Amino acid sequence: MKLIAPSVLSADFGHLERDLQMINRSEADWLHVDVMDGTFVPNISFGFPLMEPMRKYCTKPLDVHLMIVHPEKYVERFCDAGAWSVGFHLEAVDDPLPILDMIRAKGVRTCLTINPDIAVERLVPYLDKVDMVLLMSVFAGFGGQKFIPETMDKIRFIREEIDRRGLQTLIEIDGGVNAENASELFRAGADVLVAGSAVFGSPDPEKTIREMKQ
Repeated sequence: MKLIAPSVLSADFGHLERDLQMINRSEADWLHVDVMDGTFVPNISFGFPLMEPMRKYCTKPLDVHLMIVHPEKYVERFCDAGAWSVGFHLEAVDDPLPILDMIRAKGVRTCLTINPDIAVERLVPYLDKVDMVLLMSVFAGFGGQKFIPETMDKIRFIREEIDRRGLQTLIEIDGGVNAENASELFRAGADVLVAGSAVFGSPDPEKTIREMKQ
């Protein structure tokens, strides 16, 4: 599976409808929505008010990534606001299972995420309890960072574990993804690639998305 999810965080918010229409025309599969609270990560991005225009103008599924503390307080609201999938960080909670149940009860797909400094083995007990795992290949909170090469080994490890157990869990990668490393990431076992500045900073975003999928 080769899915591309451009990150709206890198879009031009002065021309958001234009950029979302570009995503609609493109071969992108999802729209990745990064939500930052200024506590779990240093930056603040956006919340529920922006979900409405994204849901209105974007025809692609909204893949919501919560970089926040206390995600249990907000996951249901993001589901109600139009999220197709909702992910949160394993290291932000004591027990992810009740929160995953809350998301699933809303009929929304579940995702569990880790930062680069969290041992990938910590995801293993949850692989059969989520629709997707998101491996951050940069530290959450800032766009435009360089890809961390050690992520490749983590992808291969999780891919082997998923295949060994016969699971359908998807592997998503976020951070430093571009047209140059996309094929290597897919070969390593990734299913979904999140790309922000590589897409929206491109002179031809639709071509870049197409190249990444190839």
